[in-house]
Amino acid sequence: MLKHAPLALAAMMLATVPALADRVAVVDRQRALAQTEDGLRTQAALKKMFDAKQQELNRRQADLGKQQEEFEKTAKSLPPEQLRKKAEELQKQLMELQQTFVAYNGELEKKRKEMTDPLLDKLDAVIKRVAQAEGVDVVVDRQAVAYVKPELDLTDRAIKAYNEGGAKK
Repeated sequence: MLKHAPLALAAMMLATVPALADRVAVVDRQRALAQTEDGLRTQAALKKMFDAKQQELNRRQADLGKQQEEFEKTAKSLPPEQLRKKAEELQKQLMELQQTFVAYNGELEKKRKEMTDPLLDKLDAVIKRVAQAEGVDVVVDRQAVAYVKPELDLTDRAIKAYNEGGAKK
């Protein structure tokens, strides 16, 4: 009798799975965040910051490109020592530009996280309320599943609840 205890336990566990499956839903948190009013405002602010930084990088890259072209035109007429110094200076400027690019990206990523983390916390609270209102026990991120029935996707309902002030509760 004891030999069959694990089999009986597994059978009981499998019997409860369909009951749980009825109470599972999904939410695409990234899409929800991107489509809430707060998320759209945050995206616009981040884009504005990114565009300003990108324009600065583009200007510096264009300047460096012009200097490189000028260097290539005059390289044959320069003495070796002056040629070496100019090449080193261009290389230094290129490295500084690359470091600035990496620093800007790090800064923008930090700012993105700083601005979106509080929104995700609010969104998670809204998702919890929507799930409770719909009798859902488990909500899984949409990116973790390959397929889900559309009626089990709470994303649109969460966006609507968030935009209707559900994030403030």
